Amino acid sequence: MRIATSSVSRPSEHGFTPLCRSAEHGFTLVELLVSLFIFGMLSAAGVSLLSFSVRAQEAAGARLDEMAGARRMGAMLAGDLAQAAPRSYRDAAGTRHRAFTGSPGQGGEALLAFVRRGWENLDGSRRPSLQKIVYRLVDGRLERLAYPLVDGSQPLAPAAIVDGVRGIRLRYRDAKGEWRDRWDPTDLAEMPVAVELVVEAERPGAVRQLFLTGSGA
Repeated sequence: MRIATSSVSRPSEHGFTPLCRSAEHGFTLVELLVSLFIFGMLSAAGVSLLSFSVRAQEAAGARLDEMAGARRMGAMLAGDLAQAAPRSYRDAAGTRHRAFTGSPGQGGEALLAFVRRGWENLDGSRRPSLQKIVYRLVDGRLERLAYPLVDGSQPLAPAAIVDGVRGIRLRYRDAKGEWRDRWDPTDLAEMPVAVELVVEAERPGAVRQLFLTGSGA
């Protein structure tokens, strides 16, 4: 007795390809082209997303560096000016200078020059705790100069505080509450009560800061 069984594969009817034939012959050319097109679109989208992420990370890093530079500048000036001392000094030529000298921030001259207290002596050297400090602007870079001795010495290597500075404006408040564009009193020991600093940088623009002078005495 013969039992009729259905065939595993049926001939192509109405344009349909049999299952076993598709498995034997693989994908058609149209299917491969569509697959490559989809893969290319996904690859392009992935590259674009990666490029955007890299640019965003670089921009964020640059912004964080600028913010860190502004904070570093403010912290350095606040620490130095708070410890300013009414002590005049002599340069390498023996000329006596005021305890505190401040320019308006134009003309290429030193911005600030003064003597500060509280210079730590970690190595136990035979020197006082006073230190002469000078701030200057060189090629768009704010630099801090420190001297090993208050009188008659040459400065140490300058330390860069912040870059990308287009200009600096300074004002000085006296004991009467009046603001001056330059600090050059006749009394060698007289110091300003406060210092106003406006830094015009490439980014984020103008930054205004106020510092008390001699408040850490």
